[in-house]
Formats: sequence, structure tokens, C-alpha cells
Amino acid sequence: MDAAGARFHAALENARRFFLGEADVQKALRKVARLLDGDGIAYAIAGAMALNAYGYQRVSVDIDLLLTSEGLAAFKARHLGRGYVEKFPNSRGMRDTEHGVNIDVLIAGEYPGDGKPKPVAFPDPAVASRTEGVALLPLEKLVELKLASGLSAPHRLKDLADVLELIRAANLSEDLANRLDPSVRPKYAELWRAARSAPDE
Repeated sequence: MDAAGARFHAALENARRFFLGEADVQKALRKVARLLDGDGIAYAIAGAMALNAYGYQRVSVDIDLLLTSEGLAAFKARHLGRGYVEKFPNSRGMRDTEHGVNIDVLIAGEYPGDGKPKPVAFPDPAVASRTEGVALLPLEKLVELKLASGLSAPHRLKDLADVLELIRAANLSEDLANRLDPSVRPKYAELWRAARSAPDE
């Protein structure tokens, strides 16, 4: 088997394990959630893993984790060198060495997309809702952040595509826009109309 064929079959196997809930990224998510809960550190799962929980099923290989800066410092103080390493010295991102999974940390109060000040910021993880024992970023916040990210950063257009696909997969309502920050409502409405105009496959 050539290199391309090997990558193809490895991707198929990873997707199979992911949709069975047995992929390394899911094991790593359950592990970090258990540790954070045990430490009493507020957190929320964001990104692709949250999209999956809300109905848009797609494979992911890393974890987006919302923490406060104090929560991140506390977690690192307790767990670096004990199954977790920094991606590089003094980075906020970490790697689960047991499962080989990257954890990208989002900090409450900072801004999505281009990182510049805007009406939408990463919220306090205390807003999280619990689903099957894991703290998730609420649906409205997840949508709001992805819209703000995609609108402000050309290299983050995938965030807008994620919202479009989530609208379709989860049958999100048009009036969800009323629960979003005014700065992102027009884009949500545009994506909602686009999702409704797409032909059924």
C-alpha cells in the first residue's frame, strides 16, 4: 500500500472510532473534563466537539477548551508533567501525552477570530451547560463566537461554514438570531436563509 492509501485507510479507521465514541480525542475529552471537575475548575468545551454535541456530526482530532486565565494556571500547576505538556514553553495550549491529543485553550475575556476587541468575547466558562457529565459552551454562545470569528478573520471562514452546517443539521430556528449579539445577527440571518435555500440531498 502506498503512502496515500495508508493515510486514506487510517482516516477511515479514525472516523469509524470517532463515530463509535472510541477515538483518542473523545478519551482525552472525558479525561480532561474529569480532572477539571475534580479540581473544581470551571470550563466549557467549545469548537468541533461542541458542534457534535449539538447535532453537526464531523470528525475532530483536537479539543477546544474554554477556561479563565486563573483556571488555566491552576490546571497547569497540577497536571503539567503528569500526562500533559505545553505545546511549546509558556504556551496556553497543551497536549495530552497519554492519548496524543492537542488541547487548544480559549481564555475568557479574550476575543475570537482576529483577537481584536469586538462586541463578542469568550465568556466566563461558568455559563456552561452540562450534557452527559461534560460542560459545554451553550449553543447560542457557540454560534455567536463562531460568527464573530469568521466575520473578523479571513483565515477563519470555516467558522461560518460550521454555523451554516449546524443550522442545517440541528434545524436551528430563524429567531435564534434574537438571542445573539446584534453585531452577528445579520450574518446568522444570511446563513439561515442560505441553509434553507439549499436543495435536499
